[in-house]
Amino acid sequence: MTSVSLIITTYNWKEALGAVLRSIKEQTLLPNEVIIADDGSRRDTKELVMSYQQTFPVPIIHSWQPDEGFRAAESRNRAIAKASSDYIIIIDGDIYLPQHFVKDHLNASKKGQFIQGGRVILNEANSQRLISKDIMPSFFDSGIKNRKNMLRNRLLSKLTSRIWNVDKSTRSCNMSFWREDALSVNGFNNEFVGWGREDSEFVYRLLHLGLDRLYLKFSAAGIHLYHKENPRESLEKNDRIFKNTVLNKLTRCDKGIDRFLKEE
Repeated sequence: MTSVSLIITTYNWKEALGAVLRSIKEQTLLPNEVIIADDGSRRDTKELVMSYQQTFPVPIIHSWQPDEGFRAAESRNRAIAKASSDYIIIIDGDIYLPQHFVKDHLNASKKGQFIQGGRVILNEANSQRLISKDIMPSFFDSGIKNRKNMLRNRLLSKLTSRIWNVDKSTRSCNMSFWREDALSVNGFNNEFVGWGREDSEFVYRLLHLGLDRLYLKFSAAGIHLYHKENPRESLEKNDRIFKNTVLNKLTRCDKGIDRFLKEE
């Protein structure tokens, strides 16, 4: 059995993180460990994690860095450096997991490829019910975007999932890859500060390395809780980093995970 580390990126939303952790406990196949990639949350997030660590069925590691702006790339690198498993699944702290989520990712995993999963997007009312009461909306409820992704079907997944080697529809809120592949490209690029493009740039370096991206359908879709969109004032700067990687077919970044591997 392949070992798997589930990494959750979070920042100052302990209510959503608590709901996500509860959904992990209900997985038909538990990850070997859960790592919280915390981008500088307040102490109340630490206290929440500590409370779950007492009774959680697998180890929870809290990987924290100071709050110095949106640094999701660096936060994920710190977490991946701490991971002890062969396979990595990364989600955001606002992605509630259907019970077969981890199992579906592992069933689709294959050497030489990484996976982009889909998502179902809930409105604010459905999100609050899920956070506070763990009430999952049904397929026919209102307030759901991408509702077709709520369907989990092995045959449909086999027919519609495909190799799609571009960065289109890249979402690091639901992605998985082999840890050794992430290390080969030096992880995410720490130069990305502020929202945008850090996940697409990581994808292109994996593609330049010769890996395939499996765009997974009707399987392993996350339930995305409602929140306001992040500010995009850093997008122009981040676009320049991204375009340099694409044009020059880079496979490694200079400022990546190697910094944190030395600390472990």
